[in-house]
Amino acid sequence: MKIFNRYTYLLAGMITISFLIILIVMPRFETQEFNKGTVEDIAAGITTTTISNSDEDSLPVTSSTSIPEITETEKTEIEKLLVNNIASEKIENFSTYLLIGSDERDEETSLSRGFVLGKRADVIIIGLISKVSDQHYLLSIPRDTLIINSCTKVLERINASYSTNNCGNSIENLAAAVTGMTGLEINHVASFNFEGFEKIIDSFNGIEICVEKTQKEGYSFELQEGCQIVNGSTALNWVVSRNTEVLVGNKILDANGEDASEWQRMDGVSDLSRNDRQQYVILELLNKLDKFSSLSELNYFINTLEDSFIIDENFSLNEAIETLWNLRTIDINKINRLSVNTNPYELDDGRQVLIISKNFSEYAQEIGLLDS
Repeated sequence: MKIFNRYTYLLAGMITISFLIILIVMPRFETQEFNKGTVEDIAAGITTTTISNSDEDSLPVTSSTSIPEITETEKTEIEKLLVNNIASEKIENFSTYLLIGSDERDEETSLSRGFVLGKRADVIIIGLISKVSDQHYLLSIPRDTLIINSCTKVLERINASYSTNNCGNSIENLAAAVTGMTGLEINHVASFNFEGFEKIIDSFNGIEICVEKTQKEGYSFELQEGCQIVNGSTALNWVVSRNTEVLVGNKILDANGEDASEWQRMDGVSDLSRNDRQQYVILELLNKLDKFSSLSELNYFINTLEDSFIIDENFSLNEAIETLWNLRTIDINKINRLSVNTNPYELDDGRQVLIISKNFSEYAQEIGLLDS
């Protein structure tokens, strides 16, 4: 009996120690509910809610019904412009990963970037890994793209659909908007905020950014002509910059060492150029996967980033790590960089939005995405 008790205690101790090791060593990633059935229902307009987003990115809509039910005589001029918002066919043969960068800010980030109430999706990028070919894609959706929310029936920028209501949570609502627009079923979701973005880059000891001209925005960042390694804060400020300036002539300092150079507003800075920068940074980070010599080394590294981003509940940690590990076999330079086709549009109150100019299914057919 004493021997039995001894082994019982030993077994119990081993189980306890194993459990503690799991708690201490294994990453405790925050996860978020992600029901694909809910996403499908929202995208199809099968909803009962009347709750709408209350932030400034939401705009009053003239009809309480979804687009397919509005007759020609009921459509407003803006609603007529949204004829390309719903993809005409589904796109398959891809594993799809929705990457969401939220503008939610902690106290420290608010000091440098300004305080905002709530959160919106500042970055919306879909990674498409083909199941049948070596063609892979990064697809950006500009945050200012105008949509009618299929849940709330509110006219809003797509970044404002990243919110919770009676139809679903934030990632489900945004995934539904993306699915309706592109015809792509979203398999998994990862999201991060400004602080998480900076931490991820700093964990790699920075990334290389190359620019053709010396550029800056206020005191938030300054990049010299050519290539340089920058930290997470500088990379973030460059990615989100809307008021980038370029240096005219040579850099000049006054007697006090202050910048006395001439700067001018950079042409073409918009949501589209921000998308280019976002994709640039993602590809730079993917390139750094080559630094890991083993799956266990990558696993340990991911452990250090456990509070930097959130993954959907269906995406196990092992699956996420294995997905990243397999990306090492892809030639990053051959990943196709895409963006939804849009045109600028000014609302009556002066706010600038983007209107989808070509149905995504038509665009996908033109570039061979349907065959990849």
